[in-house]
Amino acid sequence: MAADSAPPLALGVTRILARSFDGRSETSLDPDLRVFVTDLVRPYGLPVREDLLAEGVGHSYEELAEGLLAEALADGVPVDLLILAFDSPDVRPGAPSSLALSRSCPGTPLAFALCDQGSAVAFSALRVAAEYQRTGACRRAVVVLAEQTALHYRPAAPVDLPERHSVVVLVLDETADVELTVRQFSALDGRKAAEVVGAEVGTLGADAAVLLGSGLAAEPVPGVAAAAGLPFAGLPFTGLPFTGLWAELAERLPEWQEKGRPVLAAGFDRRLGVLSTLTLRAGP
Repeated sequence: MAADSAPPLALGVTRILARSFDGRSETSLDPDLRVFVTDLVRPYGLPVREDLLAEGVGHSYEELAEGLLAEALADGVPVDLLILAFDSPDVRPGAPSSLALSRSCPGTPLAFALCDQGSAVAFSALRVAAEYQRTGACRRAVVVLAEQTALHYRPAAPVDLPERHSVVVLVLDETADVELTVRQFSALDGRKAAEVVGAEVGTLGADAAVLLGSGLAAEPVPGVAAAAGLPFAGLPFTGLPFTGLWAELAERLPEWQEKGRPVLAAGFDRRLGVLSTLTLRAGP
């Protein structure tokens, strides 16, 4: 078992908002999308979904996120870093959505995207934000998590696609009142992942609040029922394989923070064997 972690930092989640959407983006009918998808899958011999391209389905991440991002940053405080993280692909390949979103942020922050890490990429984005904060050049960061319903080719193996478009925005600020720690472990099976999560729960105390992603649903996690009072085996926000865990966190975190409860959120990508955990607790 290998673990990578960002040491505790004075970086807190000061706001988290989530929203789901129906409909489509007009960019799903852009002829360039067919060109991009065809070039993408040609080396692997995967068939293009001509029916979806002709119908025009899916949503661009810029359009999904811009309204919620403006709401999350309504205080006008400048942002130093914006990270867009996703698992399912965008439908606007010709223009990076992360850069477009940066232009609508106070401070026009440095912006880039992370992907191709399954559900672990959301935790990776938080780790990267923490590392930027360590340099002293980032006092405020925004992480945007997005997923949309359309995959315009037939994958080589079955994949879980979202049932609706969804976006989550996390605002991270320097604060002396909270410690944020992200840990990621590779080469795990489900049983070992559950054991690692159970061990982390044990370090947080009896009042800890715990959220488990759907990848941990098949394994009992030691100590979760006793420690959390919320023994989630999966997610109430069903149909959102990437953003569901974070939408649940957006729903519950304000109450947990008000009560001063430490929080553990854990996700396990079974395809990659990667376990990721996020802990939030009061600082020293």
